Amino acid sequence: MMELSAYVGRWVALAGDEVAGVGFTGEEALHMARQNRYKARLTVQFVDDPNGERLALSPLLERLRPLLAQSSQPVYLVGGAVRDALLGRYTNDLDFVLPQGAIKLAFQIGDALGEPAYVLDRERDTGRVVLPGQETYLDFARFRGPDLLTDLRERDFSINALALPATAVTRTAIIDPLGGQQDLQDGRIRLVNDHALQDDPVRALRAVRLAATLRFALAAETETAVQQAVGLLSTVSVERIRDELVKMMATAVPDQAVRQMETLRLLPVVLPEIAALADVAQSPPHHEPVLAHTISVLHWLVLVEECLAEARPSVPELASLQTMLAPFAESLRVHLAQVVDGGLDGRTLLRLGALFHDVGKKATQTVEDDGRIRFLGHDQVGAEITISRLRRLRLSSQASKFVGRIVYGHMRPMLLANTGRPVSRRAVFRFYRDTGAAGLDICLLSLADHLAMYDGVGDEAAWERLVGVTAVLLQNYFEEHDKTVAPVALVDGRILIKELNLRPGPEVGRLLRLIQEAQASGDISTIAEAVAFARQSQEK
Repeated sequence: MMELSAYVGRWVALAGDEVAGVGFTGEEALHMARQNRYKARLTVQFVDDPNGERLALSPLLERLRPLLAQSSQPVYLVGGAVRDALLGRYTNDLDFVLPQGAIKLAFQIGDALGEPAYVLDRERDTGRVVLPGQETYLDFARFRGPDLLTDLRERDFSINALALPATAVTRTAIIDPLGGQQDLQDGRIRLVNDHALQDDPVRALRAVRLAATLRFALAAETETAVQQAVGLLSTVSVERIRDELVKMMATAVPDQAVRQMETLRLLPVVLPEIAALADVAQSPPHHEPVLAHTISVLHWLVLVEECLAEARPSVPELASLQTMLAPFAESLRVHLAQVVDGGLDGRTLLRLGALFHDVGKKATQTVEDDGRIRFLGHDQVGAEITISRLRRLRLSSQASKFVGRIVYGHMRPMLLANTGRPVSRRAVFRFYRDTGAAGLDICLLSLADHLAMYDGVGDEAAWERLVGVTAVLLQNYFEEHDKTVAPVALVDGRILIKELNLRPGPEVGRLLRLIQEAQASGDISTIAEAVAFARQSQEK
């Protein structure tokens, strides 16, 4: 390997094994080299400080550095990957910029890795390499302007306006013309220019999402700019708005994101039905209006999710809940990790269910003579509103219906608990008959709903009843599924048609459903009993 220690902190342009040019930028080094060796094939690379503090960079870069070191253009890693490296973590989604030839470089890298490359935007010279097995994207783009500084100034936030020579690995090599490192240290989200939101209004939502992801605060001038740019969101595609909303739900503090969207007046634009809940009052034991309660449910849901992990929950009063959930924790984690059409995982669907669970209360609120506020049918109305809104946000039909089912059934565990009676096998069967796999999400959401209602465990007797009902529902789903949730059919339609002299039609289906319920309830267990039960249940 060539000895380049004399050039630490600078770029060198190489003609074979000779240094043909040196500069503080890659462009300077190339300019000098072309004057000296104008016919030579040149490569350019940054000489990093071997004693510098190493960054937490993606292991994938180890494979890429030898390839990028052969580039005839200076290549920089930019944006979130650099930001996250400074925060001590890494991402495999890597963005690179260079003066020109980005698409060409993308295909060269793709060929070298044996992975597909694509043209994203030929006019803007942008290409992508996809690593399917790792769900990883490598994006290559031409500078947004004549040089790197202009490119960084045209980005969104200072903490994303950071660059690192693509072959460098140390903190000293970071290029930070806009104070991004100081903002990272101060925990601040700050726009890099006055026109950033006009250039791309979705950055208003990205500011909220980044604040929630990093637990940062928005700079005062950024808050003002976001509020002033709210009207511009109507010019943004619903798919981009959806993507930001989904990412907010995936953060550790989705409640903070929703609260900040309300504060910044973004919520009426993104989710008008949710924003309309702000002034909808509720009777005790609720202590908050519906929107504030919804935000609290998201907060408590994250804490309920904590109980599925092996570490102790951060709220000690939930230790007993963790003990109850322990036998089902791994199965629930698998359930929440499953991905539906459109790429959303179960955890995101659950949180969307929490966000929408009371959306029907605005339309169903009534006040009785004694002042009691009721919301009869808000579950059904809410499910309809939820599905409609999610479809308008371009979520898949499967995802929208699943979340709608969570909303429709979110009251069921509480209603079962309020009876004060043991949960029967028939009740278990009917619960999962109506909710399917979403019943698992409903169990978790119901716990968070109670905790938000009381701002904690509250009424201990009511809490213990609800936890007990949840345990029964989960135990039946995971351990008695073939008996009480979806028992193997004793008979089929052909047997009923033959034994009862029936014609094919809706009556056969009705009888089969009745048989399945009776079987799940333990009332019948043989073919003969099923036929006799069907005969007795025939419509006269």
